[in-house]
Amino acid sequence: MIKTISIKPNQTITMLKSVIFIIVGMLSINITYAEQATHLDEQQIKKGDHNGQVLIINGHSKAWETSSQQWINLDNFWQNWANSRGGITWGRSKDYPAYEQVKEQDTLLIELDTGTCMMEFWHSRWRRANDVRRWDDAFNTYSACSNVFD
Repeated sequence: MIKTISIKPNQTITMLKSVIFIIVGMLSINITYAEQATHLDEQQIKKGDHNGQVLIINGHSKAWETSSQQWINLDNFWQNWANSRGGITWGRSKDYPAYEQVKEQDTLLIELDTGTCMMEFWHSRWRRANDVRRWDDAFNTYSACSNVFD
């Protein structure tokens, strides 16, 4: 047997007001926390834990560079890292150099339609520099790095 429950219009309105109040309260808390997080600037962020650590600061990916003790964009991080080793061996190119000419630890900034990715020749093949250096997993999805082996 099915029983019907009778709710008075007054009770329905009171219940709806309570639900709406709870939802609005939850949304305002989330918005407050989100606003606080997006308004952080580089001076408010602590020093990085390791070279190449990546954080999102003001909506942009930044890498901690230990040598300069600052957060910099990922492209500058790659360039500074390469410069510390004598520069990018094979420059910036859409094509890989001839295999016979490449030496261990050579570097290349490969260009794809989706962006660029710093590559390093390691153990007889091209690898993402982050796969060799292990800076931060975020580098593997930055710019074209997630597409270099497609």
